[in-house]
Amino acid sequence: MSELIPTHEQALDLLKKYNKSESLLRHAFAVEAVMRYMAGKSGEDEEKWGIIGLVHDLDYELYPEQHCKMTEKILRESNWPEEYIRAVLSHGWGLASDVEPVSKLERTIYAVDELTGLVATSALVRPSKSILDMEARSVRKKWNDKRFAAGVDRTVIEKGAAMLGVSLDELITDCIMGMRVVADKIGLGG
Repeated sequence: MSELIPTHEQALDLLKKYNKSESLLRHAFAVEAVMRYMAGKSGEDEEKWGIIGLVHDLDYELYPEQHCKMTEKILRESNWPEEYIRAVLSHGWGLASDVEPVSKLERTIYAVDELTGLVATSALVRPSKSILDMEARSVRKKWNDKRFAAGVDRTVIEKGAAMLGVSLDELITDCIMGMRVVADKIGLGG
């Protein structure tokens, strides 16, 4: 059977088949938006990058102990292209996967996955509860407070920025800009 180049609708259907949690869906939409933004900025395929961002945590709600492994199985059974599968697996490098991010696409999903959570949490503690008026310095103010968004692994974000050859502030700004596009959809419109 040949590989399927998935459409956005097919990816969304697959995501919703395995995920019902509002917080996981919002995270998927945030990562999708940031990936689309980063692809556009780099002259890459926005649809492909967005779809990979959308399904990156496909298995997390039902199979948290088998994170990445079940996603690989599901995507293979659905005949997804190897490039998409590898990119999805690379986001969990060193945590739930041994697939090292090599391509720009893989390095980007690795860098922005954790960061979207920190950006979202930073927006929610602002008086406006919005990402629309937030800048990188708001996230940086919370960076060293390990109790703030304690589940976010900042070393992964730092490694990702280094892999992409950008400063932390630039990566945070890009993440904010991508998430602004879907602010209302992810509950950060204020």
